[in-house]
Amino acid sequence: MAAPSPAEPAAAALRAVQVTTPGDVPVLVEVAPREPGPGAVRIAVEACGVCHSDLLISAGYLPGTTFPVTPGHEIAGRIDALGAGVEGWQPGDRVAVGWYGGSCGRCDACRDGDAVLCPELAVPGVAYPGGYADSVVVPAVALAAVPDELTAAEAAPLACAGVTVFNALRRSAARPGDTVAILGLGGLGHLGVQFARKMGFRTVAIARGQEKQALAHQLGADTYIDSTVGAVAKALQSLGGAKVVLATVTNADAISATIDGLGRRGELVVVGVAAEPLQVNALQLLAGDRRIYAHSSGAAVDTQDTLRFAAQTGVRAWIEEAPLEDAADAVARMAGGKARFRMVLTTGR
Repeated sequence: MAAPSPAEPAAAALRAVQVTTPGDVPVLVEVAPREPGPGAVRIAVEACGVCHSDLLISAGYLPGTTFPVTPGHEIAGRIDALGAGVEGWQPGDRVAVGWYGGSCGRCDACRDGDAVLCPELAVPGVAYPGGYADSVVVPAVALAAVPDELTAAEAAPLACAGVTVFNALRRSAARPGDTVAILGLGGLGHLGVQFARKMGFRTVAIARGQEKQALAHQLGADTYIDSTVGAVAKALQSLGGAKVVLATVTNADAISATIDGLGRRGELVVVGVAAEPLQVNALQLLAGDRRIYAHSSGAAVDTQDTLRFAAQTGVRAWIEEAPLEDAADAVARMAGGKARFRMVLTTGR
């Protein structure tokens, strides 16, 4: 009689941060490993940024969120397994995944190269468990290659915050030499100033208080406007008017105060989420044929472009790193405004 085959060793459990019910404190738990299905890959997560949108997801504000949820959509790591049919990627490849975590591929938006606006957009942490974990399984279409010049912790925030401002600026009406103002010097704004300068714009930073002037110039701003001293619009007009104002703040009054500072055919591009309505009238827009519109993130190829541009030009997110087991504290720092720019969770891989 043949000897029984030895039992297959049990797969090692992996760590993941979960929020059990909306608004709960994130806790570290053990989860079973997941295998990638057709068209998907598994990523060994090295770093994941803590985005303010994660707070909305954890609070249950995004439709389609089911609990318990593992947040995280600023993911950087290495591929460690491929699903059937995946081509162009190999185990060991360095990759990042952002807000765009997959799409249907067949709707008008996807076919028009605008997949981030797909009605079936898959956001990591909503459509599937996100990157606050040792491992995550994602559609291969969501992958962006990470250049060697960037560490995983540097790459992670660029996959959401970075691509949002980079894509907004490069798709705006501004051209090298034009005046571009960045409203806010937080997680989005500090990247916006850097990208604007490296793109060749005459860069203006707008924030509250003279104490931020040194920071604005350190980031690359040519001019700093303290919004607590005089009218922001008047200050922008004294510079000839802004071709573009990139609004990264969440204060509707602060955003509205820049509109009259736009120059001829100037654009106010909104990337910060303000709860209150903007204050604007038709005459303000007709005076100079001005435009106001919003811009949201980008698809995987846009993230890849962002990472490549940052690697080539030296743009970097200013980050504070924390181990995965300290996720609750890191999230609390972001929620309480105690993190100066970006918190990044690291797995030690």
